[in-house]
Amino acid sequence: MAEQPLTSRGAATYQRILDVATREFAQHGIAGARIERIVSAARTNKAQLYAYFGNKDRLFDTIFLASLERIVNVVPIDAGDLADWAVRLYDEYLRRPDLIRLATWARLERRPAGHLVEQRDRLDDHKLRAIAEAQAAGRVRQGDPFDVMAMVIAMSMAWSPVSNVYAATAEEPPAVHEQRRTLLRECVRRAVAPG
Repeated sequence: MAEQPLTSRGAATYQRILDVATREFAQHGIAGARIERIVSAARTNKAQLYAYFGNKDRLFDTIFLASLERIVNVVPIDAGDLADWAVRLYDEYLRRPDLIRLATWARLERRPAGHLVEQRDRLDDHKLRAIAEAQAAGRVRQGDPFDVMAMVIAMSMAWSPVSNVYAATAEEPPAVHEQRRTLLRECVRRAVAPG
């Protein structure tokens, strides 16, 4: 970022830009997002946006990296219970479908292969260590910890906004979500069980 807001008014503008831009990028992607729509909805101007973020790509980067941090902080891994972790990820995708959409746009428009983010921005070291420790203790099946993590995350996304089969919403009946949670929990438990 080029400049951080110093006043409460500047901080409020900064946050409005982030909130509006998150919705804009989630809906339209990086290429389709429009600065004009963002500044209009955020009740600011291009000069202010550029002063805070530099350009559209850096604005997306700020939002996207914050979304990754949110997932890590709101849904911390429990390698001793990867099935529960998958269910908590499912619930977070219901609460914040925009976060998974941002990741999808990053995959489509920036990094079609390999890791979703550059090595310096990856936030999975502690997850991989936790899985490796659970494997060493005999609680999780053997295999590359990254592959185990990727499989659990993929299973948690089965009904996410980017599913190619069915995208769930928070508005669906609670009983439907509970059925999915039960199925997800059991499938992940079986998939990661030592064997």
